[in-house]
Amino acid sequence: MPASRLLQILRAAPAFAIFLLAFAIRLLVLIRFSNSPHFIPDGDDMKFYSDWALRITHGQWTDHHAFYGLPGYAFCLAAIYQLSGGLDPFAAGLLQALMDAGIAALLYKIASTVFAPTEDEAGARLAVARPHVIGTGAALLWMCFTPAQAFSMILMPTIWLVLSYYTCVWWAVKTQRSSWWQPWLALGIFAGVIAMLVATIFFAMPLLLAAIFLSVERGKPLRARLPKIAAAVLALVGGLYVGTAPAWIHNYFIAHEPVMLTAHSGINFWVGNNPVANGYPKMPPGLRASQEGMLKDSLTIAEKESGKKLTRAEVSKFWSAKANAYIRENRAAWLRLMAVKFGNFWNAYQYDDVGAMKRLSDDGILPPGLRFGCIAALGLAGLLPAILLFPRSRWVAAAVVLHMCALMPVFVTERYRLAAVPGLMILAALGLWQLWANLVRGHWLGVGAYLALAFGAATFVSLPRTDPGLWSLDFYNAGIRSLASGDLDLAQRNFETAYAYVPDNSEINFALGNLWLERSSHAADDPVKNDARIRARNFYIRTLNLKPRHASALNNLGVLAMEDKRWDLSEKFLLGSIDAESEDAKTYYLLARVRFEAGKAAEARAPLKKALELRPAQKEFLELRDKIAAPSKPPSAAAAPRPEPPAK
Repeated sequence: MPASRLLQILRAAPAFAIFLLAFAIRLLVLIRFSNSPHFIPDGDDMKFYSDWALRITHGQWTDHHAFYGLPGYAFCLAAIYQLSGGLDPFAAGLLQALMDAGIAALLYKIASTVFAPTEDEAGARLAVARPHVIGTGAALLWMCFTPAQAFSMILMPTIWLVLSYYTCVWWAVKTQRSSWWQPWLALGIFAGVIAMLVATIFFAMPLLLAAIFLSVERGKPLRARLPKIAAAVLALVGGLYVGTAPAWIHNYFIAHEPVMLTAHSGINFWVGNNPVANGYPKMPPGLRASQEGMLKDSLTIAEKESGKKLTRAEVSKFWSAKANAYIRENRAAWLRLMAVKFGNFWNAYQYDDVGAMKRLSDDGILPPGLRFGCIAALGLAGLLPAILLFPRSRWVAAAVVLHMCALMPVFVTERYRLAAVPGLMILAALGLWQLWANLVRGHWLGVGAYLALAFGAATFVSLPRTDPGLWSLDFYNAGIRSLASGDLDLAQRNFETAYAYVPDNSEINFALGNLWLERSSHAADDPVKNDARIRARNFYIRTLNLKPRHASALNNLGVLAMEDKRWDLSEKFLLGSIDAESEDAKTYYLLARVRFEAGKAAEARAPLKKALELRPAQKEFLELRDKIAAPSKPPSAAAAPRPEPPAK
């Protein structure tokens, strides 16, 4: 195709041109990311989803319990892996880059509709240019937004939600007239499918309900419209049930538990509403911060406190009841917590709980870009002019507010608030347009009003977050990644920086213990090795002083004692680890091995049996079973296995 013809097509279809530009930018970053040592997921939620997807590809579709985590993204990843022939983050990243480019194009389409010139403005050059400039500006802001660059590449469903959320916004904005079922049934099915990936899409439903009320049989008297409006609402709700059917059919008829989507909503509600909650995902005592660790701990603790085996639906009710009890008994403190969450949502502080942006920035993958604080300040400054001058922009403002409301019951993170950003970008672009238009026309009152709004918004979003634990997060996450990739020097620098912020954090102390344990395994001579082991042991003991039931610290202390042939001490630590986390097959195996090495073969059979129940095909477990079955053979003098630092 000649270049002139391509340019002609792009001028005629600016949304398509924006899509191509956004995709090209994201593709370049994705290619750089594919050469990174962190491209294959090795921790956090990315590994959680990837491991789940791999189990699905190997035929493990269900564990016959209600889903404990939204299943949609794992099944989508499994389909991608199946089509691409195995673990392939690039294929998933490519699909998400296309989705990200679709968001940029949607911003242009929404702005073109919301800010289109009215009949009174026909022929006015500024009014004709306004929707195109605002739409292009919003799309360019999205392309330059650093969190969008990061979350479009990593294995998480964030970008899927953002695209779906603003697809619903676009339909609400552009639908002026509709029938009782079009497009509501299709939108309901679409939203239901997305809800199996990220349930926040439900907060777009009020926009669609408002659009139904305003558009169905528009022009007729309200009394005549009401039956059709009711039918449209039923079509939307029915579509939601159809879209979510794979989840609730599994939960009701395979797991036999009354759960619509997932049973982990209760623990999220508790994390967001408890005595130590700070508006971010600060883990209450006893819960690990990783997705997999938190879910396991939530099951173990609920059953231990209840004194009986619980279904996952009952576990969810257990945590919801604890959160509701806290709210009832501490109403004033809870109201202050809600105010903190509101401030957290708008604050420039970047709580990246998976450390994606720092990790990718440290690797030189992400180009310089915009951050949330800048967009929030400009978006808030443009909010008032938008809703006063352009009534249809109220759809966009409502989308931002609804998404904020979706986070108030739980907590705020950078990825969770990402779905509010495109709406803020549209409002920000409008505010900047109005500032320029007022400057051109010499409307100095309007210029002054905007600058005052911008100054107030910038001051509000810049209020400092003084908790040192928040500032340690990026360094802690970066240290975890560096340790996993074998860069011990960088890991030590990051962990020690995090430790300087919060020396009394149990997970930072545990991470430092893992670092020195790893250093001991690389030591060239015995004095250095022994010094590293002493440091590791001291950090694990300090971890237990801060959190006595830290299962992983107990486990690793047990292994250190095992290597020193201190069998009784090792058994004590391993039993403590099992008491804190009763479903870890490796700990049962280690306990069986300690007892066997100590000459107590008969007592080793029970923990080994439990280990084999949890992992029946594990080679080391089967080998130990054979040794126990042949007691005449002396115990193996082989070195005990090194503990593996748990993913966090």
